[in-house]
Amino acid sequence: MLRPSILLLGMQLLICLLSCRSLPQGAFAESPPPPAPDYSDPKSWAALPGREDMADVLPADSLEDHQKGAKIDVFFLHPTSYTGKRGDRHWNAAVGNEKVNERTDEGAIRFQASIFNGVGRVYAPRYRQGHLHLYFTRDTVSARKALDLAYSDVRRAFEYYLEHYNNGRPLIIAAHSQGTNHAERLLKEFFDGTDRQDQLVAAYLVGMPIEKGTFTEIPACVSADQTGCYVSWRTFKRGYEPDHIPHGDTILTTNPLLWTTQETYAPQGLNEGAVLNPFYRIYPEASDAQVYKGILWASKPRFRGSFFLWGKNYHIGDYNIYYMNIRENARERADQYLNR
Repeated sequence: MLRPSILLLGMQLLICLLSCRSLPQGAFAESPPPPAPDYSDPKSWAALPGREDMADVLPADSLEDHQKGAKIDVFFLHPTSYTGKRGDRHWNAAVGNEKVNERTDEGAIRFQASIFNGVGRVYAPRYRQGHLHLYFTRDTVSARKALDLAYSDVRRAFEYYLEHYNNGRPLIIAAHSQGTNHAERLLKEFFDGTDRQDQLVAAYLVGMPIEKGTFTEIPACVSADQTGCYVSWRTFKRGYEPDHIPHGDTILTTNPLLWTTQETYAPQGLNEGAVLNPFYRIYPEASDAQVYKGILWASKPRFRGSFFLWGKNYHIGDYNIYYMNIRENARERADQYLNR
């Protein structure tokens, strides 16, 4: 039996948010955090080069995994998979939580991190991710502390990566949703205006609003082959303007079909393929793209089961609707960087 599509899972998630959530109990300070991960232990990584994992999978036989022998690395930060299911009652997930790890691996690592195996060695740390509720709660103090704890793991994972794996290699930073919150901080701390900035091929900060001027020295990408820059978008159904997230002229938004920040319409014919459901199928011309007031508009994607897609928030498909375009763009930027 086929799994529900990743977009349909998003609809189920929204329903669950309203009716069946398992929420953190009390304030952040009222319960001890789970043990910190040890990044010398491979089990603390969702993806590591040289080991079989979901970052190695390919949606079609025509594609190749180029991690072996790749000249660049990819440091991928996964989105929230600690969503309030089956007793998720703490502010942060334990890295050893097998059910949460399965959601991470079968979701973000398979459907997002795998995009980048065509260009570099993929590293994806597990971290004590904050509960999805932190984005909705009125307890903003606990929410901030949960995010800070999660980032402390991301920071230590990156330091371990730099010491043991990087060896001065150029790299791509890629992230989605909560992962993008942490990637933004990581870029500010380790790259923006530092000597290490020259190692940055590009950053894909997807699924969260990134304000223009967030970085002092790292520019927004304005062309498909620009390097040392970042891209960002947050996807909604064409014609819908959300009132629940920051948007407008202060938010940097990239068109993943044109790789510019202009509001030029990109028709679906430019979409080289979405990867939705099943994973082992590519859907060419699945949707279009247009920057609009700090968000990305996309027409309802066309895929098996799309008849049941009634939502206007395509956040869970930010990467997947444009899977093949992102994969090709990462290669283009890497080639430009290596040949400069």
